[in-house]
This record gives sequence, structure tokens and C-alpha cells, in this order.
Amino acid sequence: MKILCIGRNYVEHAKELNNQVPTEPVIFSKTDSALLLKNKPFFIPDFANDFHHEVELVIKINRTGKNIGAQFAHRYYEEVALGIDFTARDLQAKLKSKGLPWEKAKAFDGSAVLSKFVNKEQFADIQNINFRLDKNGETVQKGNSEDMIFSIAQIIEHVSQYFTLKIGDLIYTGTPAGVGPVAINDRLQGYLEDEKMFDFLVK
Repeated sequence: MKILCIGRNYVEHAKELNNQVPTEPVIFSKTDSALLLKNKPFFIPDFANDFHHEVELVIKINRTGKNIGAQFAHRYYEEVALGIDFTARDLQAKLKSKGLPWEKAKAFDGSAVLSKFVNKEQFADIQNINFRLDKNGETVQKGNSEDMIFSIAQIIEHVSQYFTLKIGDLIYTGTPAGVGPVAINDRLQGYLEDEKMFDFLVK
């Protein structure tokens, strides 16, 4: 099982971090030990000082495929979840300034929160799903999948040119604007439409 993530997939998020809007999907990966499941708490690591939440839609691949055309991408996933891509923002900035990879800032243990999965058929349009993240009862990120720069189908098409997608692989599809820091005792709750998908504490 691999975790593939798409960066800068919402225009306003790219702008808030002073990044260029990409002309093709920005891909990075996380390790399997990054997964944080079942509403377990997120323990802030001690190797950085500024950890940000990035809420995103997640799809789970349900069949093996390579060089998948966008028109066939819908056949390769049946379920969608909500996740958080935790990022050590200060460490990421340091690595980027040196032209180094992001993995230490993105793929550390516990950095990939993952909710339960729900069948995509419960949504009328996979590219029109509202989702949000509340921190301590206040909405801090709000997005809709129609605002993606690259749709889920386009993501699957692009990613599968480089990596064979296998059953159980996860794709984090990017975060909307509003990313920000977390602190000890914060409570994070994520929603797909009005359904609560996760609810956990920062420790």
C-alpha cells in the first residue's frame, strides 16, 4: 500500500503559500507509518515547531491499473474519505530553501489522518462535494471538490503514468485555503457535507 498526495491543487491555497499555480499535478508520497486512524490523537513531534493542518478528500484504489485514461478513472475507486496532511511548515521551508525533498516535513509518523470511508455513490457528483475542518468548534478550512485545479480523474490519469496503482493505495487530492497551525489540546473535526468523518485531539 502506498500513499500518494497532490500538492497545490486549489488555487487559493497555492496563493496563500506564495506558490505558483501548477500546470500539472504536484506529487509527493507518505510512508505507511504516516497513517493515523480511528480518531487517535496526533502527537506533535519535537523535530519542528510549526505543524499545519491540511484537510483533503482521499480516494482508495480498488483495482490495479497503469496508464489509466481519465475517462476510465471512475472504475478505479469506489470510496472516498476525509484526511489531514499534517505538515511541518518550518521544516518544509528549510528543506525547500536548500532544494531538498519534502519527505521529512510531510511523511513523518502520524502525519496522514484518515477517516472512515463512504461509498462515492452517495454523492450526486464526486466533483461537487463540500468538506470542511473545524478546530475547537470553529471552521478553519472549507472546500468543494469542484474547485480542484486537477479533478480526481485527471489525478488518476497523471499519477498512473508514473506509478502502477494497486488495490488499497490511497490518493490525497489536495487541500483548500485556510491551512494553519495546531497546538496541544486542539480538537479537530472533519466533515464531508454534514457527516462527521473524524474527531480527534492534538497532544
